[in-house]
Amino acid sequence: MVVASLIERKRDGGALTAGEWAALIEAFAADRVPRYQMAAMLMAILWRGLAPAELQAMTDAMLNSGARLDFSGLDRPVVDKHSTGGVGDKTSLILAPLVACCGVAVPMMSGRGLGHTGGTVDKLESIPGFRTGLSLDETRAQVERIGVAMLSQTPEIAPADRKLYALRDVTATVESIPLICASIMSKKLAEGLGGLVLDVKTGSGAFLPSIDDGLELARTMIRVGEGHGCRTVALLTAMDRPLGRAMGHALEIEESLQALEGKGPDDLVTVTMALAVEMLLMAGVADTAVRAREQLDRAIESGQALARFREVIEAQGGDAAIVDDPSRLPQAGAVELFHAPEDGIVQTVLPRVLGRAIIALGGGREEVGDAIDPAVGFVVTVKPGDRVRRGQPVGSVFAADQAGITLGQDALAEAIRVGPNMPHDVRPLVSHRVSPGGVEELA
Repeated sequence: MVVASLIERKRDGGALTAGEWAALIEAFAADRVPRYQMAAMLMAILWRGLAPAELQAMTDAMLNSGARLDFSGLDRPVVDKHSTGGVGDKTSLILAPLVACCGVAVPMMSGRGLGHTGGTVDKLESIPGFRTGLSLDETRAQVERIGVAMLSQTPEIAPADRKLYALRDVTATVESIPLICASIMSKKLAEGLGGLVLDVKTGSGAFLPSIDDGLELARTMIRVGEGHGCRTVALLTAMDRPLGRAMGHALEIEESLQALEGKGPDDLVTVTMALAVEMLLMAGVADTAVRAREQLDRAIESGQALARFREVIEAQGGDAAIVDDPSRLPQAGAVELFHAPEDGIVQTVLPRVLGRAIIALGGGREEVGDAIDPAVGFVVTVKPGDRVRRGQPVGSVFAADQAGITLGQDALAEAIRVGPNMPHDVRPLVSHRVSPGGVEELA
């Protein structure tokens, strides 16, 4: 195998065979292909795409590069959820314990931050002591015991994807439908799922901003999932503004605790519940959306959902006292309010601007292996369409020092724009449902 020739063929719009994909992915996972060559291949894929047969071959090669979870014999249906990534997107933190309370096994395998978006694993690791690096045996045992585990991609599962994921993050090759699909589906299929619910983000803060690209990605992932015997549906949700109020790892953990207590922001609750309802319907533990929502509401109102999250934290070595005392989470060295610059109506809260600013504040990675500061980020209390007065507090910067405060204030000034009229291009929170049977427009 001459890797340069494979790169050249893909660069020029040609296709690799299934055997060539298998050999290339296996060699990269075994460190026999240097990162610079794989980076070139990723860029070629970004520009040229993959034929359906190539996508299937690449996904299978990544899936077959490691072990798989086996939940055969478990007395509950096994369903997971995955998001394509956004700013303030903390739904996984709420969904996993909540859905587990309703009789569904949830082996929630998540990733680290990618590009301008935050990662569920990084958020969980902002809880002191929380261990996301569970082995497959530990994961199965925990799911059998409490119905849920929240883990990072282990060295055992799709190790080729683990390396590719980190490389995509630092080579500007994230925004590619086939690469997103192969990455997500190779991990999720390795979980031994009976069903998968996908949260495909669209809007200015999404990796694929357009509705058409979101629908294409949803259809592509559904095709791959169904082809492997995993029932798959997708919801298209808005990422033209941050989800919820909090952005930043520890800040999002605190907001997730509030949501599990029934006190979360309306937009976060709406999206989380829409996804959770789909999970319960797919698992067969509810036969209508109304009954699924009733089960979920009861789990929150009774305190079961919050108690289950506490169990997860305890099981994975974290400081469960943060549930009652969020001040035990990492705290920023400096905090400062941001005020509305003028009277008017909020036009935008640009998620990509704020996501990139969190990285600059130290809350994300510029290079593979960079340490992150889990305490930094933003809280923004307005949404597009809200009326504000000049000088009104509309957000806060959480930073390590005064230099970070200045950087954060500049980012908020760029992201939060105020004008005289109502904005006309605000996306519905949940716009489409995509299934093997087709596309349903919800709003």
